[in-house]
Amino acid sequence: MYWRLLARLFDAEEQPALESAGLAVVEDIGLPSALLDPQVSVDSIVQRHPELGSEFDGLMAPAPDDDGTRDRAAEVRRAALVSKVLLNVFASGSGAVTAGQLTRWQSDAGWLERALGCRPGELRGGRAAPGAAAGGSGTGAAGAGVAATGTGGPCATPDLSRLIPTIGPELDAIEADLVKRMRLREVLADPDLAARLTPSMSLIEQLLRDKNNLSGVALANAKALIRRFVDEVSAVLRTQVEKATVGPLDRSVPPKRVYRNLDLDRTIWKNLTNWSPEEERLYVDRLYYRHTARKTTPQRLIVVVDQSGSMVDSMVNCTILASIFAGLPKVDVHLIAYDTRALDLTPWAHDPFETLLRTNLGGGTDGTVAMALAQPKIAEPRNTAVVWISDFYEWQAGPLFESMTAVHRSGARLIPVGSVTSSGRGSVNPWFRERFKDLGTPVISGHIGKLVHELKTFLT
Repeated sequence: MYWRLLARLFDAEEQPALESAGLAVVEDIGLPSALLDPQVSVDSIVQRHPELGSEFDGLMAPAPDDDGTRDRAAEVRRAALVSKVLLNVFASGSGAVTAGQLTRWQSDAGWLERALGCRPGELRGGRAAPGAAAGGSGTGAAGAGVAATGTGGPCATPDLSRLIPTIGPELDAIEADLVKRMRLREVLADPDLAARLTPSMSLIEQLLRDKNNLSGVALANAKALIRRFVDEVSAVLRTQVEKATVGPLDRSVPPKRVYRNLDLDRTIWKNLTNWSPEEERLYVDRLYYRHTARKTTPQRLIVVVDQSGSMVDSMVNCTILASIFAGLPKVDVHLIAYDTRALDLTPWAHDPFETLLRTNLGGGTDGTVAMALAQPKIAEPRNTAVVWISDFYEWQAGPLFESMTAVHRSGARLIPVGSVTSSGRGSVNPWFRERFKDLGTPVISGHIGKLVHELKTFLT
């Protein structure tokens, strides 16, 4: 089974001897022959054979230590299932790609993540893949400790710190290649085909690059896909930002005397001296209320995003994140995007969809033009945070770093961010990385959750 897997991965031509041997194996162990058909998705197999759904969950996750005995029958079964998932994901073929083929690949990539013990979408942007809920008893079991029926017992949680940097970019690259091979404009012009597309970071990047060449139905379908993606990612990020501006109770403000603020426990405790044993009744002469007012200081967030071609993932995530913070009370958000020119997107900061439509991906990188827009916005440095998202491969590195140093020394909070991708990967100019470290403002690099944590700390 594994020789067949290797042969198909490295050579598109079928090897008749290995194919016939593989067919004999899967039939002998009672698995459907469709496992050997690269045109059949894992979703289709699970729909026809629901009992196999749970076997894919945790299929490739590390197994716990055992007593050294080998279940050879289980190993063969596992080899057949593993081969199916890996071939469907990594043998992506060549030539033109249809909307249906892209959707099928996205679904199979979700099953690969489940097989690794991850949540669907965890390695490819933190979003659920189509078909993620398929599989009967396997639904929602892609977290830690999932049971892998075909591997002989429960599996340990995989080391995502090693999986994400290695597998995540590979999956992203394959998906991006599929999107490029798809005649996207023709697909968007057909409402039925466009409806079959599942928005992903690779697809959104292509739509943003090509949006100026679209019109009519194609443009409307493109906007609908971008809107769907923005809404889905916003739902994920919003849960991370909840209660970000909750400060300490402000006891200088009297509690509002309404029923919902009544502190019943304290009221009873303070009035226990009025208890009448004869009447078995508590007389209350004073009510106590909870304080709900909290001390909040108006804070200003200036988010500067590099919109060059290498920063698309970060830009999309940060644009959405800025809109979420813009909706919080006492937070004044300003958004600036730049390449060799800078654009003040603050009027649309509350709406990431409109913001993304106004961006122009690609081009060089000159952060000095963005700094010229950002510096005048720092009115009260102590209540201002400047979040700068870029890989910092700049045309004018020296002048830009000098102006960033001046911002830091003014008392404003400077938060340089090298990447805020969901897969936790990215490249940062080592010259800038070392100097930010010496300045005491190390570059945040990795998962977007790190930036959310930093902003929460600043706001509270």
